[in-house]
Amino acid sequence: MTKPDQTASPTLLFYCYRTVTALLAPLAYRKVAAKLAAHGVSETRQRERLGHASLPRPDLPAETPLIWFHGASVGESLAAITLINRLHSLLPDARFLLTSGTATSAEMAAKRLPDCAQHQFAPLDSGGAVNRFLAHWRPDASIFVESELWPVTLSAAKARGTRLALVNARLSAKSVAGWRKKLPTARFIMGLFDLLLTQNKAVAEDLLSLGATPARVFPSGNLKAGSAALPQKPELLREMRATLAGRPLWIASSTHEGEEETVLEAHKALLRDHPDLCLFLVPRHPERAEEIGGKITQAGLKYSQRSIGTALSPESQVYLADTLGELGSWYALSPIVFLGGSLLPIGGHNPFEVAQSGAAVLTGPGYSNFTETFPPMIASGAATEVRDAHDLAQVVDHWLTQPAQLQIARDAARAYVEEQSGQLDLVVERLINSLCLKEHHD
Repeated sequence: MTKPDQTASPTLLFYCYRTVTALLAPLAYRKVAAKLAAHGVSETRQRERLGHASLPRPDLPAETPLIWFHGASVGESLAAITLINRLHSLLPDARFLLTSGTATSAEMAAKRLPDCAQHQFAPLDSGGAVNRFLAHWRPDASIFVESELWPVTLSAAKARGTRLALVNARLSAKSVAGWRKKLPTARFIMGLFDLLLTQNKAVAEDLLSLGATPARVFPSGNLKAGSAALPQKPELLREMRATLAGRPLWIASSTHEGEEETVLEAHKALLRDHPDLCLFLVPRHPERAEEIGGKITQAGLKYSQRSIGTALSPESQVYLADTLGELGSWYALSPIVFLGGSLLPIGGHNPFEVAQSGAAVLTGPGYSNFTETFPPMIASGAATEVRDAHDLAQVVDHWLTQPAQLQIARDAARAYVEEQSGQLDLVVERLINSLCLKEHHD
């Protein structure tokens, strides 16, 4: 059995947290179960949040490891699947468990997990749920993605002898400041990990300041860069290319409430010099489609809406792509993509998916969830920051009228994502060595 860093011990705050989460577990479960039910998740699968497994543990020989990955939602789960695929190529007998907390991540996992892996919803961070989960699955190693620091889960897994890693680690400035106010507890949590792989040097320094053991901390790039590209639908691509018939196109993707007005204002300005330009508007939440349609009409623009089957026509100035699962096809259509969730302080969205498709990347300044990613991308020309409708229209116009400059931006984006994804082999090697999986490596 491995032990936490001997310089760090459980604190009174940790014990209080463990007690409070146990008391609040029934209330927390009602809340998360209601969210899952609203997405059509069965009651049996909802109970996975209480640690009640809906699948049997694989019947494995004692020497064959079960490796547990946990990611909060879709982005983190995709990074986990990237590692699962790479580890499986080196450890062909190993089996994998992926947990996450959202219905959308479960749907994605069902489509993209390899046969060697299973998905469950993660247990709530309370003693009863966690202990039931661990007693059933008995993982040999647990790998948490990004900022998933669940004290009860981590300490209970460590107490059972499970080796722990945090990969693709990132912490917001607010989170770091919060942990620094309870430094002894932060030091205890950091000491539970056998390995901490961060997205960059700044995050590594933050973890060290919170008490992580220096010999266990390594900057390793962003694993999301190594995720498989978003799936595309060839028939849809052929159909849309034929329909567009060479019309210039740009995309505003994953927009949130309060951003569409800016995007539409930019598009109206662009239409003055590019009258046949088409905007594909892809809202983050398709259920807002009716509201967004009203905004498009109010802006004096003609639009077609995918979910209700109104076909894109030569008169359509905006195509409201309010469906799920087609983002990879839209990215493949356009050389210019603006990522929403960034014109307002929302946090931004994953630029690697855009760069992998070969498009140039635009973002607003509100990318707080990607502070480790966008600044170096912007500095290298792999992404461009805009602040308002004027900026957005100006950059899109520049790229439409200067195709050579657009190609430079596209090449820079692709080069950046390739550089980041090149770290994957080193990450896998460190996981195998630090989590004592080397004896299973062919």
